[in-house]
Amino acid sequence: MKWVQSKLQALPLRSALLAACFVTIPGLAFSQDNSSEDNRVLEGIQNGERVEITLPDPEKQLPLDDLRKFTEVFSRIKAAYVEEVDDRQLLESAIKGMLSDLDPHSTYLAPKDYEELEESTSGEFGGLGIEVGMENGFVKVIAPIDDTPAEQAGVQAGDLIIKLDEKPVKGMSLEEAVQLMRGKPGTILTLTIMREGESAPVEIDVERAVIKVTSVKSRMIENGYGYVRLTQFQAETGGQFTKALNKLKEDHGGVLDGLVLDLRNNPGGVLQAAVATADALLDEGLIVYTEGRIQSSRLRFSAKDGDVMAGTPIVVLINGGSASASEILAGALQDHKRAVIMGTQSFGKGSVQTVIPLDETHAIKMTTARYYTPDGRSIQATGIKPDIEVKPAELKELDSRPFFTEADLSGHLIGQDEEAEGKGNQPKPENQVGSIPDRDYQLRSALNLLKGLHILNPKGADAAQ
Repeated sequence: MKWVQSKLQALPLRSALLAACFVTIPGLAFSQDNSSEDNRVLEGIQNGERVEITLPDPEKQLPLDDLRKFTEVFSRIKAAYVEEVDDRQLLESAIKGMLSDLDPHSTYLAPKDYEELEESTSGEFGGLGIEVGMENGFVKVIAPIDDTPAEQAGVQAGDLIIKLDEKPVKGMSLEEAVQLMRGKPGTILTLTIMREGESAPVEIDVERAVIKVTSVKSRMIENGYGYVRLTQFQAETGGQFTKALNKLKEDHGGVLDGLVLDLRNNPGGVLQAAVATADALLDEGLIVYTEGRIQSSRLRFSAKDGDVMAGTPIVVLINGGSASASEILAGALQDHKRAVIMGTQSFGKGSVQTVIPLDETHAIKMTTARYYTPDGRSIQATGIKPDIEVKPAELKELDSRPFFTEADLSGHLIGQDEEAEGKGNQPKPENQVGSIPDRDYQLRSALNLLKGLHILNPKGADAAQ
């Protein structure tokens, strides 16, 4: 031990500190994980007994050669980099590198990043209004958020951002790209994107704004058929969802004939909010469970008694922008046969990130578990496959001219309805379907399926009432 101390004293102070930081970590971890073993050894020595000590597995300790390499690189940067870099900046960069190299979702949160994470989960923040990730060194749009500048400017899920104004994205970290996208409300940022189906990059000008995300939107799309759109999962989404369902039932005057739950371009959010939303629609059973290396990452969430919709048929819409918590909800409803999943395959983010505070202003966001649907399916890199695949399409009426019918023939026999109500010369009723289902092929398909289910099982709704 004296030899080690004298060698450390001979090193420069910076190298000595690094050696202390890194070399003592395994010993600390070993003593913490094996405190009972340590006590047994001490008691044996005190009692004069023969004690066998099991040394730690060398393969599980920090590799000294790699630590020497780290300190060598650290020293070379300090001595020869073109500009002077302080120790704190280099160490923070090393921490960022450790986390970002694990997976696209693990990251180091400096004070500003920590604040922005809290803002995004509370529902108000500044920027463009897009959920992004990294793919092959470029920023990939997971989903534009509803009613935000990005969505209004035409940014789409799956777009690859290759330039922000004149700055190439290649080589940036995700945090650096996000910082450039945020800015003073009212300023313009030009996104250069690559889009599937386009032969050349597309430039889109987006005006920054304060982003206020409304998590739950609801309305009646036809008499008896409700529509709820979940844009992302925030802390209060579960309670807001239940309130929206009760309001739809109140407006209709009873149990609905059907419900469309729209999770398209929902990038996820708070896990507990997705669990609460699923709980509102399930009577019982497992909703989701997580598996990780540490005990605290192994969780199970189950539904409590009571289905707010009392068995009302549900169609859930998903697409490639549906990720994380929205996939948890869709997977739970699919496994319990509580809803028909319609649309296109979801994004496939099946991992759980935990925010671990380091102090009052710094934290790390690290992937600690994978989540699984009630039937044990892992969604990671696979996604939710819809029960009925319906791709987006543009509806176009081929022939709007009225058909020539029996009632138009001169001298035709008077029908019973014509005789009773004088409907022979009445104009044909206009299509009663709302304008949004007319424009949205996937939503219209969901509505038509619900109508079919109601026709086949009209007593189901009556029994629910």
